[in-house]
Amino acid sequence: MSSAAVERPRENRPLIAEANLIMESLPGRRVEIIGGQILVSPAPDGPHSEALMLFAVPFLQLGLVRALPGIGLWLPTGPEDYVIPDLSVVDDDYRDHRVENSCYDPACFRLVMEVTSSNWKTDLRTKVTSYARAGIPVYVIIDRRHQRLHVLTAPVRDSYTTHHIHTAGESVTLPESIGGKVVLDVSRLLEAGRPETED
Repeated sequence: MSSAAVERPRENRPLIAEANLIMESLPGRRVEIIGGQILVSPAPDGPHSEALMLFAVPFLQLGLVRALPGIGLWLPTGPEDYVIPDLSVVDDDYRDHRVENSCYDPACFRLVMEVTSSNWKTDLRTKVTSYARAGIPVYVIIDRRHQRLHVLTAPVRDSYTTHHIHTAGESVTLPESIGGKVVLDVSRLLEAGRPETED
């Protein structure tokens, strides 16, 4: 069980209001606030979604029904900061940890996963810092640009003390702290997420 949700003051939130307007005007886009900056990510393409679903399969097979796509994670890095990971593994009581703006307290997250898109630097740099500061125990990145899988664990302040990079042909066992034994086939994940060529 995780700790109780963080109480946050309910003052005026101009960035969140602006982010919500952007989401309404650009359906399918992911809008986040990191470091007081609004970030807009492109809608996922087919291979992005395929890699995401393939990643989720072992969690679902284990009965880890709390492997959830696209739920908000409230960040401790600023008064309005939040992110929307591609997939999150959360505690069973995550509903008790809703903060605001459809986001949840980081204390109930066991793992977050991102599949890179055209704004890949955000996942490989900015979000590493944000997730570490939030204390997310495991961060996995399917890096489509460089055809690698990153597994980051043991967050301390604004970074992770362990960062393993895996390539095609390897299999990776995630820490059992996520709720069970999950083994990833790196080749399958990278092949599923391989970006389509331009016509």
